[in-house]
Amino acid sequence: MKSSIRRSRRAATAVALGSVLALTATACGDDGSGAGGDKGAEGSGKGKIVFWDNNGGVRTDIWKQIIADFEKANPSIKVEYVGIAATEYQSKVDTAIRGGGLPDVGGVGAAMAAGFAAQNALDPLDGRLGKSTLKGKLNEGMVESLKAAGGGDALYSIPTSANNGTLYYRTDLFKKAALEAPTTWEKFYEAAEKLTNAKKNEFGYTIRGGAGSIAQALDAMYGQSGITSFWDAGGKKTTVNDPKNVEALEKYAGLYKKYTPAADLNNDFTKMVAQWDSGTIGMLNHNLGSYQDHVKALGTEKFRGIPQPTGPGGKRVQVSNPVDGIGLFKSSKNKEAAWKFIEFAASHESNSKWNESAGAIPSNTEAAKDAWISEAEPTKLAAGALNDGSTTIVQLPYYLPDWNTISKAENEPSFQKVLLGDMSAKDFLDKMAGQLNEAQAEWDQQKG
Repeated sequence: MKSSIRRSRRAATAVALGSVLALTATACGDDGSGAGGDKGAEGSGKGKIVFWDNNGGVRTDIWKQIIADFEKANPSIKVEYVGIAATEYQSKVDTAIRGGGLPDVGGVGAAMAAGFAAQNALDPLDGRLGKSTLKGKLNEGMVESLKAAGGGDALYSIPTSANNGTLYYRTDLFKKAALEAPTTWEKFYEAAEKLTNAKKNEFGYTIRGGAGSIAQALDAMYGQSGITSFWDAGGKKTTVNDPKNVEALEKYAGLYKKYTPAADLNNDFTKMVAQWDSGTIGMLNHNLGSYQDHVKALGTEKFRGIPQPTGPGGKRVQVSNPVDGIGLFKSSKNKEAAWKFIEFAASHESNSKWNESAGAIPSNTEAAKDAWISEAEPTKLAAGALNDGSTTIVQLPYYLPDWNTISKAENEPSFQKVLLGDMSAKDFLDKMAGQLNEAQAEWDQQKG
């Protein structure tokens, strides 16, 4: 177990060193730009900049609209759009950091910030934001999430949106069964049981057992336990395997095959969402990104999307809501023009337009007050829960170089064993805690 983690550390270190010592220059902005580790330049503020979209295809049309608006307002700047599929984006950026060809601007979400920053590929943006028209107009929680994700020392990405965790439920099925909305974990479990009739292929819930399962399991754990920090008071030991979290995971994993379909064992979000949209399953945990899919499949009368259930004492606790943003690559030779584009994309009108298309929560606080928010109920409720103080966010340690390895390759197969009853929730969480504590110790040592 430890050997694979250590291999990932050595690889991460090699990448970071390679990005500084062995990079070649390529052309990108109006004056030409290099690769990770290059200092770049402010440039003329005119000419061409290159923008890499980290969710190409899905959001291409809305980005092209925003780019057209930007070019109209800034006729001396041209933006070359490059759409890259979300599943390929990180590897493409990592390759460009090592070998050249980075854009001026690109999507930098919470899960990627630390990795890119560790390779010396991103410009810190605190100073630019402090002098910007965006100062004081961005959701503070999203800014802090991205800062924490980058390691806590600097802001490497300007937030554009939060794709908050959402509990979708079939209002028609709840009404038929005379059930109340699953606003608490107690009501959630009651509904999961009462809506299940396996002989008729009817289930109360669909659980994510395939790719991406760990984040959803952590959300359910911390939501039920009410624990509000990922680390203990000393910041050295994770709370993942706290007895309250162990108990919560046992209960949550116990839903599998009893109140969920057996196919859930291997379902990623795509299959899980499609299964919910086409079947008679009562509840689904996903994020705001699938809202439009549900509307197309079910209309707006048969389901609702609400914030995660509340736990002990009526508190709502969630793990880090996925915050997306835009970063400025250090190698850009036209940073002045690139920053203008970032400012424009996060401005009221553009940020509102983008998030309305995506069904996500705007980072711009003025955009968050626009009329469309009230018309998209899941977004409205999620935005309210994040902004009204009712929700505590447990920050996941995206800054750890090993986080993706630990939360995916190392533990997704083990979580499947928990679902199957081949591994206890305690053994699973103890294993994960050991890996996390080791990774945190190494991080502290490197920083010290």
